[in-house]
Amino acid sequence: MLNSDHHGKLRALASALVNQEKAKVIVEPQDRSTGYWFGGGNVIQDADGSFLICGRYRNYGDSRTGVGAGERGLELAVFRGDSPDGEFQKILSFSKADLTCNGVGVVSIEGVALHRTSEGIELFISTEKDTTYPERISGFQKAGTGVWSIDRIHAAKVDDLSPANIEEIIPHQAEAIERLHCKDPWVSDLPNGDLLLGYCTHPFSWSSSGTAAKIRKAGSDTYEDLTRDMLKRGPVWDIAAARLTERLAIPKIGAFKDLPDVSLYFYDSCECLRQLDENPGAVARPRGWSCEEIGGVAVGLDDNLPNIESITIEEPLFISPHGTGCSRYVATTITDDGIFANWQQSQEDLSQPLVGNFLAMSEVEKILS
Repeated sequence: MLNSDHHGKLRALASALVNQEKAKVIVEPQDRSTGYWFGGGNVIQDADGSFLICGRYRNYGDSRTGVGAGERGLELAVFRGDSPDGEFQKILSFSKADLTCNGVGVVSIEGVALHRTSEGIELFISTEKDTTYPERISGFQKAGTGVWSIDRIHAAKVDDLSPANIEEIIPHQAEAIERLHCKDPWVSDLPNGDLLLGYCTHPFSWSSSGTAAKIRKAGSDTYEDLTRDMLKRGPVWDIAAARLTERLAIPKIGAFKDLPDVSLYFYDSCECLRQLDENPGAVARPRGWSCEEIGGVAVGLDDNLPNIESITIEEPLFISPHGTGCSRYVATTITDDGIFANWQQSQEDLSQPLVGNFLAMSEVEKILS
């Protein structure tokens, strides 16, 4: 159904959207130096047409200094802006102490995702909770660390979101230790009204990562397993990780006008989760900077979910021209005027602010024609 020409147009669309050179800083990290980030969230339009961006501040430092004391995964924040080109103002902020769930403290905050519903708005939150590994693998847990899982809060409007109704919806996988940690949720409304909830998994050894997904059927409040391995890790630059961060429904225009519903999926990967030193005599190449996270895209037919395949097999598509090359956590939202994307991008000073780019629908139509 999809051929190489379709794949080429989708890669061109992704490159134009996540344009590394045109990226504009949207949210600054708390310091312009190594180890300081903001990102790991998504972007949506609120009922009034304004744009909402969520993410987490991560500061340089070790989280393994006792619950709530570490700098890493420091704060969850939500911003509002009138347009993709305007300024975004912080409207909500939650600390690690705020996000205690079921009496269990939080060591660190990671990926988050906003989602509008017919009842209001919900926020999915991944946190490293102050809990222990299963006894049979307890020796693998580093001192001061916890285990990752995913919670949810909800309200009638974004300003009323509160951890008062926080609930854990995806616990850590104690019985599937090869996918022990569950984090970095992303959500997408499917054509039939169901909610697709994807998330990253890590084994107890932190040697790789993958993507699992659940479905919340329309009108339901339960999450059913869809897949434990939505995207296979690749053979070259993406051999160590396959963390999906976004589903973009392709507009039915141009070469895609008469096709079944097609979706483009953005994902982060790397060669290794540990730093590798490249031989100075070797050919310099975009090899993934070892453990630096860079990006690619996959594609799938909605009727065939969860079967998707990478169309960036030989090399990554998203590499920052600055700093370490890191470029990750792509999120998008479609408007009548175009597509707004944001992502976390390395800078010359080695910080990683949230950056964004808006691609007009006229440009989208040209690319897909």
